Amino acid sequence: MELGFVGLGKMGMNMVTRLMQGGHRIVVYNREAEAIDEAARRGAVASRSLKDLVSKLSAPRVVWLMIPSGDPVEKSIQELSQLLTKGDLVVDGGNSNFHDSQRRAVLLKERGIGFCDAGTSGGIWGLKNGYCLMVGGEPGDYKLIEPALATLAPKDGCLHAGPPGAGHFAKMVHNGIEYGLMQAYAEGFEILKTSPYQYDLQKLTHLWNQGSVVRSWLLELAERMFEDDPKLESLKGFVPDSGEGRWTIQAAIDQDVPAPIITLSLLARLSSRQPESFSAKVLAGLRNQFGGHAVQKKN
Repeated sequence: MELGFVGLGKMGMNMVTRLMQGGHRIVVYNREAEAIDEAARRGAVASRSLKDLVSKLSAPRVVWLMIPSGDPVEKSIQELSQLLTKGDLVVDGGNSNFHDSQRRAVLLKERGIGFCDAGTSGGIWGLKNGYCLMVGGEPGDYKLIEPALATLAPKDGCLHAGPPGAGHFAKMVHNGIEYGLMQAYAEGFEILKTSPYQYDLQKLTHLWNQGSVVRSWLLELAERMFEDDPKLESLKGFVPDSGEGRWTIQAAIDQDVPAPIITLSLLARLSSRQPESFSAKVLAGLRNQFGGHAVQKKN
């Protein structure tokens, strides 16, 4: 099929490449011209604006966004709502908030334009392994993009999850679970590292990937990580978050669902960004005040 693709970052470029390998005609646009040129060298049709991209597509036009959530998606959809016509379709493959996806679907529907939210998992390995796709949208809109989805996903790797918003809600919870899994691995490896035993963490992760209950793709990546840098000396312990964990926790609160593991995993990420914790200073000071416990002073 023919597809317009906006956003040529680490995932976007790989997705475009996989689509072209599947025989699809892809028209691309990106803010940085270098990425457009690279995609063109791989076989894509270059465009220099959203208007230019739309002009190079045949009706019904499909435009897939793979750009950061928030303002970039909002502005792109606002512009596309003026450029596209009845029967066309916009797909948001990024990590947008499902509330925004529901609202955008209504906005586009008023103009006769379809909308699908495609929660996309697979990271930089998706080019080789395929992408896990959780798609929200009307049945007819989903059917329109099925050829592209079949190319992007491995066998059984794509699901029509429900109406607009359902795809991004599923991806939000998926990422919340990911937070908790990663935090459990991280804490376990720190306990191993600080134990009285001199574990080879690469060998241990390799062992655990051989039939263990805790084996997983994340653990395979941990094995690769420890092989490249056994003591992780090249890394800083600064862990950002892109929003999905926060949204998952908010949904849990709204739905009266206790989610302590996901919540604590997000708080651990926040604590990683503090070179020195003021709250820890308060704790140390209070222990000194009520019990005379020793404190460490700055030089």
